[in-house]
Amino acid sequence: MPELLRKMHAYWRAANYLSVGQIYLYDNPLLKEPLQLAHIKPRLLGHWGTTPGLNFVYIHLNRIIKRQDLNVIYIAGPGHGGPGLVANTYLEGCYSETYPDISQDEEGMKKLFKQFSFPGGIPSHVAPETPGSIHEGGELGYSLSHAFGAAFDNPDLLVACVVGDGEAETGPLATSWHSNKFLNPVCDGAVLPILHLNGYKIAGPTVLARIPHDELESLFRGYGYTPYFVEGDDPVEMHQLMAATLDKVVTRIHDIQRDARTNGFKQRPSWPMIILRSPKGWTGPKIVDDKPVEGTFRAHQVPIADMQRPGHVALLEQWMKSYHAEELFDKKGRLNAELAELAPLGSRRMGANPHANGGALLHDLRLPDFRHYAVDVPAPGATTAEATRVQGEFIRDIVRLNPHTFRVFSPDETASNRWGDVFEVSNRCSTAEIIDIDDHVAADGRVMEMLSENQCEGWLEGYLLTGRHGFFSCYEAFIHIVDSMFNQHAKWLKAANHIPWRRPIASLNYLLSSHVWRQDHNGASHQDPGFIDHVINKKAEVIRVYLPPDANTLLSVTDHCLRSRNYINVIVAGKQPEMQWLDMTAALQHCAAGIGIWEWASNDKGGEPDVVMACAGDVPTLETLAAVALLRKHFPELKVRVINVVDLMRLQPKSAHPHGLDDRDFDELFTVDKPVIFAYHGYPALIHRLTYRRTNHKNLHVHGYKEEGTTTTPFDMVVLNELDRFHLFADVVDRLPQLAAQATYAKQFVRDRLFAHRNYIEQYGEDMPEIRNWKWVNDSDKG
Repeated sequence: MPELLRKMHAYWRAANYLSVGQIYLYDNPLLKEPLQLAHIKPRLLGHWGTTPGLNFVYIHLNRIIKRQDLNVIYIAGPGHGGPGLVANTYLEGCYSETYPDISQDEEGMKKLFKQFSFPGGIPSHVAPETPGSIHEGGELGYSLSHAFGAAFDNPDLLVACVVGDGEAETGPLATSWHSNKFLNPVCDGAVLPILHLNGYKIAGPTVLARIPHDELESLFRGYGYTPYFVEGDDPVEMHQLMAATLDKVVTRIHDIQRDARTNGFKQRPSWPMIILRSPKGWTGPKIVDDKPVEGTFRAHQVPIADMQRPGHVALLEQWMKSYHAEELFDKKGRLNAELAELAPLGSRRMGANPHANGGALLHDLRLPDFRHYAVDVPAPGATTAEATRVQGEFIRDIVRLNPHTFRVFSPDETASNRWGDVFEVSNRCSTAEIIDIDDHVAADGRVMEMLSENQCEGWLEGYLLTGRHGFFSCYEAFIHIVDSMFNQHAKWLKAANHIPWRRPIASLNYLLSSHVWRQDHNGASHQDPGFIDHVINKKAEVIRVYLPPDANTLLSVTDHCLRSRNYINVIVAGKQPEMQWLDMTAALQHCAAGIGIWEWASNDKGGEPDVVMACAGDVPTLETLAAVALLRKHFPELKVRVINVVDLMRLQPKSAHPHGLDDRDFDELFTVDKPVIFAYHGYPALIHRLTYRRTNHKNLHVHGYKEEGTTTTPFDMVVLNELDRFHLFADVVDRLPQLAAQATYAKQFVRDRLFAHRNYIEQYGEDMPEIRNWKWVNDSDKG
């Protein structure tokens, strides 16, 4: 064992040397000549402080992987820990196999160093470009939830997750410690959290590094873990302690799994975790410019900066030579054989583990035929249904057919969003205490509910990135909680699309229900459709937004999204009973086109319309059709074209989005000079943004959410935002000169109906019967 630990220490020195070289060196990678300013990058970018700790953990994981033939992936939570993970995957050979031009020799090492945080190179954090990674290091807080997501349904996988003590201060990370209440040792893998305490963030001390030992231990015992401490700064002692601790921890994990898989799940185990306390910038320069560095916040980024300053080049050279690279690499720059043999072989290397390239393990879902769930629609508006309840029947059978590769995630809203049929085939997952009055709760449940949108998102991302499928349902207003997480996943997918060895993964699918127009009972706090705007900011190659107007279109869209790869699909659909417009054949045609004229609601066939009534979203569609009925009644001679939009991206030009319509097709639909009254689910400005380059944009008038809302009736919500049938009707009257002679009486009609509406709801507390009981009929005399 002492000889093995000696070699491990040398391997750690090699990883540290490569890490420093990435931050600093442009040339002279093996320091074969005296270091000069010309050998150093002109711009020094990167983070040293966390890196030696990450390297320390990596080599110790290598030892136990090789010793016990373990299946392990490594998640580095600390931000910008890229030098360490790149260094270690280079040492084990994965990096050169992935990028053959970065060879394991002096020339390859020079390229490895130069590319880091350099134009045309790689980021300073762990990123999609890093072999073995599933976690973007550019933002803190999600490492542990990604780790648990990766472990679900992966019974042979151990996910080692290093949590930085700065990261541990974020809300998502603080909450994610409770993920252990959802991990089932029978069917899931294991997560080994390693809390790395090095004392400082960029400039200040960290919370967990400054609380007493017994308080820290009590905190994690309270979370339900058994903490093991590895603390110190002497490398020899720390290697011995870490090796012994990892042996105990892995043995404990295997004992937990063996017992559960032999005797069945009995109660939630106290999973082990490691608290590693080591100096920040360990093994780096102790003093720079008469100020302490190692063990302080000054080691966080670049410990020796301003290389023009006298003595700094020599200080850097002294630091790098302290690792004695000549003992670690041969004259050609290859790692010495006795050190190279410490790395696991083949796919057991953490940089080559297929679970970190989830598309390589991905299998298509077994999907039932969504047409079998179709709502019977003998005529538009003749049937009423709850769209997401119908979708829930489809999701139920997907869960049943894919018992190990598909889960649904929701912050306590699965039933609320009308996916309750899923509980016919599975339960809510919990390995915590379950009592008799709990409803559909079991340790083997596949419905992942925690009242944290961050955890649902993080779990699902980890699940997808390791080769599985899932769906996230959420109240529309509260999906904003994961705005930043969505950002990171979108950036990951955008980068991964341009990395040939990254295999496509299943798309991240959102259902946003309980949406803005049906939050009349909860009030303004639950009213915000702006997530769509946020999504549209991302690259067109990875985002899709769908607004199906009824159940059959929702089924078609859902099937399409579940078959897609490397996208983020956002579906917005209501859960309340609504009129259904399209039978399944029509729904398929409409969804395939993404946008189209509803001929049955239009009367302009064979000529130009006087006005185009466009809509996107279920409630806007209802109000548009009601407005069209009013137009038919009051102005039967008027030629009206009704356009419904399912795929919001169809509004953009083809040059801006792959789904975009070319200008000719757009002009044929919307005309080049007629008024377009557009009823839209969200904020009106987005439609203008998507269409501002179109020929007829000047005649586009959008009604949508205007940040008006309260606790009121459903129809009053649309009235408050002027999305209702009466305001749409009035807008047409205002836009058409040929109606000028009749405008006075038409506008009086609108004022009277809106006054009657206000008077009625304030007296009775519900919408007028003419609103509640309105039905679409094709006979204009009955409109």
